[in-house]
Amino acid sequence: MAREVKLSRVDDELDELSYPIPRDDAAVELEGVTVLLADGEANLGELVSETGSDSYRSAEDLKTEIHNSLPREAVGEPYQSEGEG
Repeated sequence: MAREVKLSRVDDELDELSYPIPRDDAAVELEGVTVLLADGEANLGELVSETGSDSYRSAEDLKTEIHNSLPREAVGEPYQSEGEG
Protein backbone atom coordinates (compact mmCIF):
# COMPACT_ATOMS: atom_id res chain seq x y z
CA MET A 1 0.00 0.00 0.00
CA ALA A 2 1.39 3.39 -0.99
CA ARG A 3 1.99 5.94 1.75
CA GLU A 4 2.31 9.72 1.57
CA VAL A 5 4.56 11.72 3.87
CA LYS A 6 5.68 15.32 4.03
CA LEU A 7 9.37 15.89 3.42
CA SER A 8 9.68 17.12 7.00
CA ARG A 9 8.39 13.72 8.22
CA VAL A 10 10.51 11.45 6.02
CA ASP A 11 12.68 10.53 9.04
CA ASP A 12 10.07 8.02 10.24
CA GLU A 13 10.27 6.13 6.95
CA LEU A 14 14.07 6.12 6.94
CA ASP A 15 14.22 4.96 10.57
CA GLU A 16 12.35 1.77 9.62
CA LEU A 17 15.28 0.53 7.49
CA SER A 18 18.09 -1.65 8.87
CA TYR A 19 21.49 0.05 8.62
CA PRO A 20 23.97 -0.16 7.07
CA ILE A 21 21.98 -0.55 3.86
CA PRO A 22 22.99 -0.47 0.17
CA ARG A 23 21.41 2.31 -1.91
CA ASP A 24 19.59 -0.16 -4.19
CA ASP A 25 18.03 -2.01 -1.23
CA ALA A 26 16.91 1.25 0.37
CA ALA A 27 15.36 2.36 -2.93
CA VAL A 28 13.37 -0.87 -3.19
CA GLU A 29 12.20 -0.65 0.43
CA LEU A 30 10.99 2.95 -0.04
CA GLU A 31 9.43 2.71 -3.50
CA GLY A 32 5.90 2.67 -2.04
CA VAL A 33 6.35 6.03 -0.30
CA THR A 34 5.33 9.32 -1.92
CA VAL A 35 7.03 12.41 -0.53
CA LEU A 36 5.00 15.62 -0.60
CA LEU A 37 7.32 18.43 -1.63
CA ALA A 38 6.77 22.20 -1.77
CA ASP A 39 6.51 22.00 -5.57
CA GLY A 40 4.74 18.66 -6.00
CA GLU A 41 5.53 15.11 -5.01
CA ALA A 42 8.16 12.44 -5.65
CA ASN A 43 8.64 8.73 -5.12
CA LEU A 44 11.00 8.27 -2.18
CA GLY A 45 12.53 5.13 -3.70
CA GLU A 46 13.37 7.04 -6.87
CA LEU A 47 14.89 9.88 -4.85
CA VAL A 48 17.08 7.38 -3.01
CA SER A 49 18.14 5.69 -6.26
CA GLU A 50 19.35 9.09 -7.56
CA THR A 51 21.60 9.80 -4.57
CA GLY A 52 25.37 9.61 -4.86
CA SER A 53 26.38 7.10 -2.19
CA ASP A 54 26.46 3.35 -2.73
CA SER A 55 25.34 2.63 0.85
CA TYR A 56 24.27 4.37 4.04
CA ARG A 57 25.43 3.84 7.62
CA SER A 58 22.43 5.55 9.21
CA ALA A 59 19.07 7.15 8.57
CA GLU A 60 20.72 10.55 9.03
CA ASP A 61 23.24 9.78 6.26
CA LEU A 62 20.43 8.83 3.90
CA LYS A 63 18.33 11.86 4.83
CA THR A 64 21.26 14.17 4.14
CA GLU A 65 21.82 12.59 0.71
CA ILE A 66 18.13 12.95 -0.18
CA HIS A 67 18.06 16.62 0.84
CA ASN A 68 21.28 17.31 -1.06
CA SER A 69 19.81 15.86 -4.25
CA LEU A 70 16.62 17.95 -4.19
CA PRO A 71 16.35 21.30 -5.97
CA ARG A 72 15.70 24.28 -3.68
CA GLU A 73 12.15 24.62 -5.06
CA ALA A 74 11.29 21.16 -3.73
CA VAL A 75 11.86 22.19 -0.13
CA GLY A 76 10.15 25.58 -0.36
CA GLU A 77 11.21 29.15 0.03
CA PRO A 78 14.33 29.81 2.09
CA TYR A 79 13.62 30.51 5.79
CA GLN A 80 10.04 29.27 5.53
CA SER A 81 8.76 26.41 7.69
CA GLU A 82 5.97 23.89 7.30
CA GLY A 83 4.81 24.70 10.83
CA GLU A 84 1.56 26.22 11.89
CA GLY A 85 1.16 29.81 10.79
